[in-house]
Amino acid sequence: MRRASHTRVGSVAVSREGLPDWLDPVVRAVDTVEPLQLSRFLPPEDGRGRQSAVLVLFGDGARGPELLLMERSSSLRSHAGQPSFPGGSLDPEDGDPNGEGPLWAALREAEEETGLDPSGVQIFGVLPRLYIPVSHFVVTPVLGWWRTPSPVGVVDPAETARVFTVPVADLTDPAHRATTVHPSGHRGPAFLVESALVWGFTAGIIDRLLHYAGWERPWDRTKQVPLDWRS
Repeated sequence: MRRASHTRVGSVAVSREGLPDWLDPVVRAVDTVEPLQLSRFLPPEDGRGRQSAVLVLFGDGARGPELLLMERSSSLRSHAGQPSFPGGSLDPEDGDPNGEGPLWAALREAEEETGLDPSGVQIFGVLPRLYIPVSHFVVTPVLGWWRTPSPVGVVDPAETARVFTVPVADLTDPAHRATTVHPSGHRGPAFLVESALVWGFTAGIIDRLLHYAGWERPWDRTKQVPLDWRS
């Protein structure tokens, strides 16, 4: 069962002060990327969709820059067993969906799902809202720098199977890249890292960030991997 929502204290804001130099290409990408450069699925113009947010958290690991990911529990009704960024729906106490709401939601969900200490996260950018048609989520990707790392792990096994970090060097390695083909026929980028297949919305965001930050390396787009690659 999900833990009780936290009470908001103070405010949260976007800040670039003191960021490491290696994040400069990501900051430039955040400031210049257009919604359709990220995805062809944009929020419905009539306002439909469940407002949500994910935390795209960059840290400085033993092998250089890394991203925090989690694997959802296999018992969940939606996105079961799928690696993803921490995140979820906005709660009323998160505040204005057009203001600080997504920032608070991304931090709150990350704490609830991974045990992350939000006080150690510096939010440095927000990407345009995107849409996940299958679940009707309108998702705001919130980008953060793990300024003061804290221990992370599974908080609720009913929601999360595991929490892990992935070096950016592994994500850019052509040997770890592939294309997935969904039963619907939709093709998308995928990453074979940390004994996981990262695909779908999460892989799409990572793929576009690597591309527009100039970190992408040429890879074989004809290499396909099934969604049940471990079965």
